Amino acid sequence: MSTPNFSKTLQTLNPDLVICDFNLPWAADCTSSVHIPAVQFLTFSAAAIALCIHMSDKPREMFPFPEIYLCKYEILSLTKVLKELAVGKFPFNEGLRRSQDIILMKTCRDFEGKYMDYLSSLVSKKIVPVGILVQESIDKDDPEEIMQWLDKKHKGSTVFVSFGSEFFLAKEQIHAVAQGLELSKVNFIWVIRFPQGEKISIQDALPEGFHERVGERGMVMEGWTTQATILQHTSIGGFVSHCGWNSFMESMKFGVPIIAMPMQVDQPMNSRLVEYIGMGMEAMRDENGKLQSEEIAKAIRKVVVENSGEAVRKKANELSQKMNAKGDEEIDGVVEELSDELNQP
Repeated sequence: MSTPNFSKTLQTLNPDLVICDFNLPWAADCTSSVHIPAVQFLTFSAAAIALCIHMSDKPREMFPFPEIYLCKYEILSLTKVLKELAVGKFPFNEGLRRSQDIILMKTCRDFEGKYMDYLSSLVSKKIVPVGILVQESIDKDDPEEIMQWLDKKHKGSTVFVSFGSEFFLAKEQIHAVAQGLELSKVNFIWVIRFPQGEKISIQDALPEGFHERVGERGMVMEGWTTQATILQHTSIGGFVSHCGWNSFMESMKFGVPIIAMPMQVDQPMNSRLVEYIGMGMEAMRDENGKLQSEEIAKAIRKVVVENSGEAVRKKANELSQKMNAKGDEEIDGVVEELSDELNQP
């Protein structure tokens, strides 16, 4: 939505409050011009946002949380993204500072409290967590064959493999993941997506003979499926994930440990957080950031099969129980904070 159209909509609707995300950094200026408060809502981890703003504001200082440190190639990639975001009238970090006294974040203080506090100090705003915002899936549109296939697998014996809807693996990466799954000897269901308009089949994308070698222990499908439905299935014992924040939250909701393979932007920080809080482990790459099939297989087996992964599986289950027990606690706090904002003189 363009700025003039947004301003016109504000005048027509005359809302009491506007909640906007970081893609609309100019929204706060528009709302303030018509005396309507605006609150930012961020759907990223507090750790990732804090690191990004720290890198922009304090480039010569070490980030105070070494567990989130990035590799050299990850720092270069993130620096490039931050430079792109800094272009224009409203740089990302300035957009946060233009909002009201609070910033809403899709997170929980239980596992991100110290990052929330540091972010608060960086932007001089109160960070209010809204919780994980994940509902149990009631979608029945998934092909019946998927559920039937999963029903045949033992409890916790299968990994779900998905890299989200906004990132597409290159052929070399697809081969590395495929070989890792093959070497792991673990059951898997893998959702592969290709960029719109690309005419490529799964058969052509995968290594030659892959289907025949993995046989009945693997299912590969193209396109879209309800991720939450699959993660809730009792046969799922691990999630091979890019560590997008929504996927992170869904794993926590359903108690599924993560085998992390971060690809871009905030995902490496989320992956470090996965390991730090103990609900998964990252598949190690080479010094240039290339995926390694043997390390993928090693991480899958450690998380899903081996006794050494018992602590990770237990932690994922504990976090799930804790998050589910909280209910609407965070949302109740959000309502209170927003009410206070509206009642300010």
